Amino acid sequence: MKKQTEPEKVKNPTRIFAPPDIGLSTEEVSQRVSEGYTNSIRESNTRSVKDIILSNVFTYFNLVFCLLAVCIILVGSFRDLTFMPIVIINTVIGIVQELRSKKALDKLSLLAVPTATVIRNGSEQSISSTEIVLDDIVLFSAGDQISADATIIDGTVHVNESMLTGESDEVPKKNGDPLLSGSFIVSGHCRARIDAVGDESYIAKLSREAKKMKKQSKSEMMISLSRLVRAIGIIIIPVGLLLFHNQHKILGLDIQRSVVSSVAAVVGMIPEGLYLLTTVALAVSTINLARKKTLVHDLNCIEALARVNVLCVDKTGTITKPSMNVEELILLCPDRFSEDDAAAIIRDHVGNLRDRNETGLALEKRFGNSDYRAAESTLPFSSATKYSGAIYNEDEIYLLGAPDILLGTRYSEYAELIQPHADSGLRVLLSAMYDGDIVNEPFNIDKVFPIALILLSNELRDNARETFQYFAKQGVEIKVISGDNPATVSNIALKAGINGAEKYIDATTLTDDVKLSSAATEYTVFGRVTPEQKKKLVLALKAAGKTVAMTGDGVNDVLALKSADCSIAMASGSDAACQVSQLVLLNSDFSAMPSVVGEGRRVINNIERSAALFLVKNIFSFTLAIISMIAVLPYPITSSQLSLVSVITIGIPSFFLALEPDFKPISGHFLSNVLLRAMPAGLTDVLVILGIIAFSFAFDMPSPEMSTVSVILLSLVGLMMLYRTCTPFTTIRKVLFVGVIIILAFSILFLKGIFALSPLNYGETLVIVVFALSAFPIMDFINKHLNSIKARFPKIKEKLKKKRIG
Repeated sequence: MKKQTEPEKVKNPTRIFAPPDIGLSTEEVSQRVSEGYTNSIRESNTRSVKDIILSNVFTYFNLVFCLLAVCIILVGSFRDLTFMPIVIINTVIGIVQELRSKKALDKLSLLAVPTATVIRNGSEQSISSTEIVLDDIVLFSAGDQISADATIIDGTVHVNESMLTGESDEVPKKNGDPLLSGSFIVSGHCRARIDAVGDESYIAKLSREAKKMKKQSKSEMMISLSRLVRAIGIIIIPVGLLLFHNQHKILGLDIQRSVVSSVAAVVGMIPEGLYLLTTVALAVSTINLARKKTLVHDLNCIEALARVNVLCVDKTGTITKPSMNVEELILLCPDRFSEDDAAAIIRDHVGNLRDRNETGLALEKRFGNSDYRAAESTLPFSSATKYSGAIYNEDEIYLLGAPDILLGTRYSEYAELIQPHADSGLRVLLSAMYDGDIVNEPFNIDKVFPIALILLSNELRDNARETFQYFAKQGVEIKVISGDNPATVSNIALKAGINGAEKYIDATTLTDDVKLSSAATEYTVFGRVTPEQKKKLVLALKAAGKTVAMTGDGVNDVLALKSADCSIAMASGSDAACQVSQLVLLNSDFSAMPSVVGEGRRVINNIERSAALFLVKNIFSFTLAIISMIAVLPYPITSSQLSLVSVITIGIPSFFLALEPDFKPISGHFLSNVLLRAMPAGLTDVLVILGIIAFSFAFDMPSPEMSTVSVILLSLVGLMMLYRTCTPFTTIRKVLFVGVIIILAFSILFLKGIFALSPLNYGETLVIVVFALSAFPIMDFINKHLNSIKARFPKIKEKLKKKRIG
């Protein structure tokens, strides 16, 4: 996103109090822009180019590599600087991929900027929220994100300020009350005058403070990697110094050989490629998701996306298309209210409430909203009450809402008429008169006089059935959480092919957290759910050990979206839902979810597979360095030789494997998964090289030849590890494996000078054959025993848990 030059801000500008129905003129807007009072976002959601370059160049390990290079230069062993070109290439790759990711995200972010409706020159205009200026008159309605601080000058609304205060209660706002940026409109509509924009708004100030106090949370994988890198960063310096002391002072090796050996050990212990692989793979995944019109707000959610085993969805906009249609108007008291009377009451209601949600639009399409009778006051729809109201005078109040809520215990009187429509998948609304003081007295169902039923339909999304079948095959459980009648939702869920959709429950019966937590795992469909209950259902599923993704498009989904492990919003939904979600489907197409989840699984599976290749080198180098110090043994590998093994058997394969499709479900913890995969090859390397060192002592093998034999055996073990990693073989994997063998053979035969390899005689070649043949059974033995320990570990853990309970 190209950063525009911001005009210098004028201090203490003269306020413009334009009439609410006229708003600012074009000249006044231009004046505000020239004064610097726009709502433009000065900070990008992505890092700056400078930050990306600096963070990739000036790393702790790059500093260590530079110090090691200086040591190599000082002792004159320039051939052993082969690790530095690899470091430089890795750094460049990291910078290029992050810049590509930034470019894709910034471009996509432009499509996701919320819009606002303002009054200018006496007419309504839809503009980007970043184009709002100080003193603009803005129209707010249900679902709108408040993007700049304002004061209400006409209308009443209910506001959710949970993103600012942490409290999820709906706060009523009327004329003269402030609206804080970062909150959102739950219900109602109003006109408000903007008081603060851009960096001076409440949410901007709060964000700056939050950034000072708290860093962004990391995923389990990134936490594990950070801990591993931190531990290695602390260990390598003392290990390197002790190893140098061991080689030079105790074994009596010359300075050059001692430095070269110590540097090789330290280089081998640094997992520079592992961290690069992870960041690059996530950056590439972000680009892939961007191509699928999916905006990533939080990079860490990609791992959560890969581990998802429960997907919570709403009915409207997810299973069904967001648009609704009025199918029928059924009169309940035709002798008092004719069809024209009922239609007029609904038209007046729609005109006064001005709800821009799909229900409101469907009613407006059928009954209109022009020439409506103005009400004295209104009761905006609330997810808590499930109804809205229009008050014309104290004796004439009309309500519109859910029949089972408005009628309460009287619902049974109309159940035979209502329930068949609900069971068929239609949404049923009740228009009723209320004979009482609904504002100052508790709601009384006996004062409700039913007028008519309104039947609304939702069409299934075109690919809904195929989408849910995919998730069923992938072992992802679906939970349908809706504010609608549970029977209606269940019927539609059954049509969409959702497993267990016949298991439904009315959330109004879940009167405490214990019942709700129990129901969360027992039922598939939840109806009449409040926003607070949606959040609690998500938390209950997480408490049950599930990794939960939540999709939503409405303002009533916000609390649940914030509580989920991975939150996904439809761009066509409310601004509030889009702003709090980690992923936004810009095409608002739920059928894209399989490919989005598949992308998450692909990248994490590939990172785990490739990370194991990198850790083989680290396990070997660290273990051999420790043994060399304790047993006072020479370290047999140079840094140039280690570069040969690292680049050909690790670097090249990991690059190609990281791009492969792999959509199988993720299980276990990242670090334990990777270590278990890497340990057999890493320990096999150690045992084989210790055998070569012992053989060289016993049969007086010269040091250069011992190093050459060692590096060839390390390469062969690397090929064995690559073989295991590539199994089952695909055409691409076959080509990769054969290609690595050819490159390795060419390097050993024709690039001896670069990698400090010595010619070998027949006896030394025979030693390689013997140790190579023993390496495979050793690796297989270690692998079987580690898997056996892994299989027994959960049982041991369970026994210890039972003992603690006992």
